[in-house]
Amino acid sequence: MDFSTSEQQDQIRAAIRDFCRDFPDAYWRDLERERAYPERFVRALTEAGWLGALIPKQYGGLGLGIADAAAILEEIQRSGGNASAAHAQMYVMGTLLKHGSEEQKQRYLPRVARGELRLQAFAVTEPEAGLETTRISTFARHAGDKYVVNGRKVFISRAAQSDLMILLARTTPYEELDDKTHGLSVFLVDIREAVARGQLQIEPIEVMFNNHTTRLNIVDLEVPAQDLIGVEGEGFRQIIDGWNAERILIASESVGDGLWFTGRATRYVSERIVFDRPIGANQGVQHPISQAYASVQAAALMRDKAAWLFDAGQSCGAEANMAKLLSSQAAWAAANACLDAHGGYGFVKDYDVERKFRETRLYITAPVSNNMVLNFLGQNVLGMPRSY
Repeated sequence: MDFSTSEQQDQIRAAIRDFCRDFPDAYWRDLERERAYPERFVRALTEAGWLGALIPKQYGGLGLGIADAAAILEEIQRSGGNASAAHAQMYVMGTLLKHGSEEQKQRYLPRVARGELRLQAFAVTEPEAGLETTRISTFARHAGDKYVVNGRKVFISRAAQSDLMILLARTTPYEELDDKTHGLSVFLVDIREAVARGQLQIEPIEVMFNNHTTRLNIVDLEVPAQDLIGVEGEGFRQIIDGWNAERILIASESVGDGLWFTGRATRYVSERIVFDRPIGANQGVQHPISQAYASVQAAALMRDKAAWLFDAGQSCGAEANMAKLLSSQAAWAAANACLDAHGGYGFVKDYDVERKFRETRLYITAPVSNNMVLNFLGQNVLGMPRSY
């Protein structure tokens, strides 16, 4: 088995490291203080073509695979940045790429690749349904050449900074269904137009780090029937196709975080002198960092396997979920080791440890909770009874 990376991936990593030098710690620190969207970073990432990595060349993208996209996001995180403002545009497009009509792809993807449109919002979660996606209640009523949508969404990131949004809504009442995974449909929504018409209200939610998540109130939103993606009623299965890509890309961000934490901790404990020697010479300091590094590297191997399977068109649900689980856990262990190694300085904003500490904690909980991943593995991989 060959564990070497491709020449293309080595070139991608080098290019992203060079790109990120223009966005040092101070850039992200200032954004955090201002709670500002990383406009300059996203614009530069788009102009360099990296946000169009997964868009096929025929639509103006780079036509890369998920393993290449994983390398992009990992290196952004490893450089101290936060790729969350970019990752959604990569995996959200999977639904459009696989299930959209040729007309929809021609209409939207070249403009997304050029940076004329941003597709970074994915509206699934609702206040009452939580992670039980089949219980969402936002309803889209078919009315001639359009759908009229009403409902609420919550924790929808970057809706205020996006032009387009993938929206999951119910098109058949829940109680009328035998198979509860049916009856949901996917729509492509023009956010700017919907807001201008007063049919979509976006309310920011302040969270523990600079995430730009929102609540959405949808009132008689008119969506042209031509913007239904795929087959009406099959939306749940259509968005599942994008979840494996999401898991792999989130795992990559966690791997990048883990390498940032272990790298930053290693440098600090090698330079910090107490009692006439580096504190890293103490096994109580050194071992947690080493253990975290080993866990990050192991998680990266699972991510690599999941990405290889995905790009080969093979089933990868178990591997993608395990990659997300293990990577987020490893990054969190690395974050704690790094904070402990820095002592009081780990809580000082100018060291950036506390910022990255808060950011990486998200991946244990979202975009899918690790408990849900364990449920998936227990029931669908190991064949245990459904848990309650």
